[in-house]
Amino acid sequence: MSARAKKRARAGYMISAVAELYKLHPQTLRLYERVGLLKPSRSQGNTRLYTDSDLERLDVILTLARDMGVNLAGIEIILNMREKLIEMERQMGEFAQVVQQELSRVAASHEQKNTPRHAIVRATPRAVR
Repeated sequence: MSARAKKRARAGYMISAVAELYKLHPQTLRLYERVGLLKPSRSQGNTRLYTDSDLERLDVILTLARDMGVNLAGIEIILNMREKLIEMERQMGEFAQVVQQELSRVAASHEQKNTPRHAIVRATPRAVR
């Protein structure tokens, strides 16, 4: 992510802009916050600020609620499972990297052990006296 994108993601959108963008009542966003589905940051004046990450999460929440008919308790469970899955995938990626490094190290060590240390040179009659 570029520095500009990170800054924009941190800057945030006010509740009125998010409500208008998603065609929601601001109270719906407050409800999602109250039940723990969204956790917008706050400005110094205590205004809710929604980041791009919050909006991505809101997209998932609305898809589950509107398109799939999942209730808020179900959405919470699904989001928690999704976060755990993402964390497990990250850990598996790290583990795969460690395994690959170890395999490379073992292969290099094995190759080194099987490399002859002295070259065999054919002696010619002139060379032997």
